[in-house]
Amino acid sequence: VAAKTTEPHPTLPGTIFETRDAIQALGRKAIAVKVNLREEAEIANMVETTVAELGRVDILINNAGALWWRDVADTPLKKFDLVMDVNARAAYACAYHCLPHMKKQGYGHIINMSPPIEPAMSPGKVAYFISKFGMTLIAHGMAQEVKRDNIAVNALWPATIVESLASINFGLGTPKNWRTTKIICDATLAILSHEPPTLTGEALIDEQILHR
Repeated sequence: VAAKTTEPHPTLPGTIFETRDAIQALGRKAIAVKVNLREEAEIANMVETTVAELGRVDILINNAGALWWRDVADTPLKKFDLVMDVNARAAYACAYHCLPHMKKQGYGHIINMSPPIEPAMSPGKVAYFISKFGMTLIAHGMAQEVKRDNIAVNALWPATIVESLASINFGLGTPKNWRTTKIICDATLAILSHEPPTLTGEALIDEQILHR
């Protein structure tokens, strides 16, 4: 369980330790590692701690994200840097540090939570979609680089808004428009059910992979 929340937040409930404990209560092994994705050293520590404690790293899911939906005129460089650091740069850094272990063991799945590249999505959200399309380009490009190593790299995106604290706090639609997180979980598992060489380098929509 890798995130930066170690103390409860008033608007973002839950900590990495609470999540770890919930997993362990199911009879599974879990560890919690504090990670600020804007710090490469903490990303490297996350990967090395995972390998030291669990023996290997088979799956990397780049799910963390920073959200900023504003025109360029209303997006100072501080916000641009935030979305780039947490979205594109962090996905790149996490993959970079996981790859040596995946290559050594000859197996791996990387999933970036990012959309198919569609320029029409960007007006009013230019900085955000530069960062999210960057994650998708990582999936497309790296997939070809590591296919021979039995490592798959794909992007996954919901067909419509999924209920989360982000959609709630930013007022992205209403409950009648939202799906639950279960569809993303099911779509992720559907991707992971494929052997790496058989599904890689794609930008998938949740409905699309579930209908395969």
